[in-house]
Amino acid sequence: MASSMEASFFLLFLLAFFNSIHSIFSTTTDVITTNRYIIDDETIVSSGGTFELGFFNPSGSSNSYIGIWYKQTLPHVQTVVWVANREKPITNTSAVQLKVTKPGILALLNDKNETIWSTNTSRSVQNPIAVLLDSGNLVLKDANDDNSESFLWQSFHFPTDTHLPDMKLGKNFKTGHEVYLSAWKNDNDPAPGEFTRNIDPTGYPQVLTKHGTGVSARIGPWNGLRWSGSPIPLLDCCHFQLIFNEEEVYYSYSLINSSVLTRLVLTSNGYIQRLTWVDRTKRWHIYYNLPADNCDTHSLCGAYGSCDIDNTPTCGCLEKFVAKHPQQWEKGDWSEGCVRRTPLDCNKEHVFLKYSGIKLPDTKCSQYDWTMTLEECRQVCSRNCSCTAYSSLDISNGDKGCLFWFGELIDIRKLSERGQDIYIRMDSSEQVSEAGSNRKKAEILAVSFSLLMAMILLSLILFLYIWKKKKKLKLQDEFELPMFQLSTLTRATNNFSVSNKIGEGGFGAVYKGVLEEGQEIAVKRLSRTSMQGLDEFKNEVIYIAKLQHRNLVRLLGCYIQREEKMLIYEYMPNKSLDSYIFDQTKNRLLDWTKRYNIINGIARGLLYLHQDSRLRIIHRDLKASNVLLDTYMNPKISDFGMARSVAGNEMEAKTCNVVGTHGYMSPEYAVDGIFSVKSDVFSFGVLLLEIVSSKRNRGFVHEDHNLNLIGHAWKLYKEDRSVELIDEQLADSCHVSQVLRSIEVGLLCVQQWPEDRPNMSSVVQMLGNENLLPEAKEPGFFMERKVREAENSGLQTGSSKNGVTITLLEPR
Repeated sequence: MASSMEASFFLLFLLAFFNSIHSIFSTTTDVITTNRYIIDDETIVSSGGTFELGFFNPSGSSNSYIGIWYKQTLPHVQTVVWVANREKPITNTSAVQLKVTKPGILALLNDKNETIWSTNTSRSVQNPIAVLLDSGNLVLKDANDDNSESFLWQSFHFPTDTHLPDMKLGKNFKTGHEVYLSAWKNDNDPAPGEFTRNIDPTGYPQVLTKHGTGVSARIGPWNGLRWSGSPIPLLDCCHFQLIFNEEEVYYSYSLINSSVLTRLVLTSNGYIQRLTWVDRTKRWHIYYNLPADNCDTHSLCGAYGSCDIDNTPTCGCLEKFVAKHPQQWEKGDWSEGCVRRTPLDCNKEHVFLKYSGIKLPDTKCSQYDWTMTLEECRQVCSRNCSCTAYSSLDISNGDKGCLFWFGELIDIRKLSERGQDIYIRMDSSEQVSEAGSNRKKAEILAVSFSLLMAMILLSLILFLYIWKKKKKLKLQDEFELPMFQLSTLTRATNNFSVSNKIGEGGFGAVYKGVLEEGQEIAVKRLSRTSMQGLDEFKNEVIYIAKLQHRNLVRLLGCYIQREEKMLIYEYMPNKSLDSYIFDQTKNRLLDWTKRYNIINGIARGLLYLHQDSRLRIIHRDLKASNVLLDTYMNPKISDFGMARSVAGNEMEAKTCNVVGTHGYMSPEYAVDGIFSVKSDVFSFGVLLLEIVSSKRNRGFVHEDHNLNLIGHAWKLYKEDRSVELIDEQLADSCHVSQVLRSIEVGLLCVQQWPEDRPNMSSVVQMLGNENLLPEAKEPGFFMERKVREAENSGLQTGSSKNGVTITLLEPR
């Protein structure tokens, strides 16, 4: 009897003990550690009780996922804001656990300890934990370090379909990491769907909703207050901001009242919804839904078409524009858009007409300047015929800065009260209204007559002065560029101080300068003994002033006074490509991703010169030292002093004066003086092989043969050993198949006969897809003569000499 009672008491004690243990480990917490993990129906809750993390099943689905949802809403209104294993659902959660492992990984493991989903990190910590913050951000960090900059990983960097307060959507230019929304496949499946929402930094940043690779909707660029074109006011509960600098671009919003629950969601059918929780009704209230109407469809009305939802039909042409194809337009096909009623001729007078109350056009082909006034915007845009329109960049406190458009204006809609002003380039005749044309003409005639008489009188006094300035004015008019003052350049370069000198060569010195508004510039000061004459100087200025492309260096202006000639360029902080790929230390800074981006950038720049620019330009001196690198290692082709244009459909020309650089010149150009787009293709192929191998073509030495780099690459290609050409520094970063494909493209470009070489449009396509490439034929100039060491430095023939050329910022 006694023993039976003792056994009963012992069983009760064990039951109480295990209940207390379960109570301890099931206590709500916001932390997952290496000792405490989540299984089945267990959850963690943020410290303020706003969010909860655990396993969930979407409505109507038997699949399970790890997710985060609002804790404060009713149980039957489970609002999931983030999903971990969205592409790998779980069918049985009984043996699955979410845990933290050393050195700092959050992983979802099955009963075989196999990883279903996990985070990644490049660092390790001693005591890793995962914490669910009250913002809804799940972070992985060291338990003893609360610095947000030290987080190993955070869910805010990998959102699904929901943009929460304090989450940054955008892109880090240094790391290349982009944070964007990706819709669910459908309401029951959180797998990535067809729609994404991101901040597009091409041109000036704007918000795009994409359906696959195509743009389905666009809100517009940030104007200092809101996204231009947003038809609704911003919530008064939140503070919205766009941060855009050299390191990153991101958009975020923060709560002014922390008790408000609001979120932005990208739905599975491509809508953007702003929702706010209403306690009174116990449901989510849709504050707005975009697209709200047909006018939110991207480019519905085509170029220069304006969408007005209150009109029938909704699409119409901007004032003083007409339908490009009237018959199609009348049938409701607006895709071809509109054209100016009076065609624009850059050689004739033009004006900028103001259009008010519109959603600003797509900014993909745009440029910006934070410092200019509207009048300065007009002046700058007026000097560049490619500049289609301009507008204020920031309207938060008056009109500040400039936003310039190049090319056709698309995706415009009428917004009346919430729209903005834009100034569009038009023929000067459009400025005069028909009703007042006669009166205006009479006024112009009277003013013209008065000015004529005044000019006759002044000409007698100013004749000598005009004669002296005639050449300068002629050049200035021809260049279509700002003419800098000597005092401005002297102040910017600290009186051309030696400490500001960043390069010097046969054509003169290059100085770094800073203008009063803070813009960094590079000033090329041609020496009076320079071998570059006025023709080469004019050639460089005229061509580069008329070219607009992200992979071409930008010329800001020039200075000409008697024998003094200076060119002012945008400053390239990373100098030239050759200073990296041919330096055994610095070439480590260029991993394969950066080199592949450089290769593609140069290819796109050449394609623009050969095919897409107003002029068909043949560069004639493409080489590593003539490719400059900006802050983000984007390539910009420079030095157009030797460039030539060919008219119409001409593809080649002949010269008696062969210029260029040994090692990059094609056979037909070096021997016969025939230059063409295919001679530029040859130079590109040489440069591509140099980028891959970090070796110079000219002066390349190999113990087994006397071939140059082209010949060495050809030999390895024929022996199926092209992988040996790859710079050993790329071993850890390169995609071997991608590098081998690039080598093969390079060999196709350096083939002996011009007709065998691809054009640059084919090169761009070959680099960008995985289609089968044709077999390369024997290259030209693949045997290397034994030359003196001095010759290996890259001496040029003709009038292009070794040294700093016009756009280079360091000695060669």
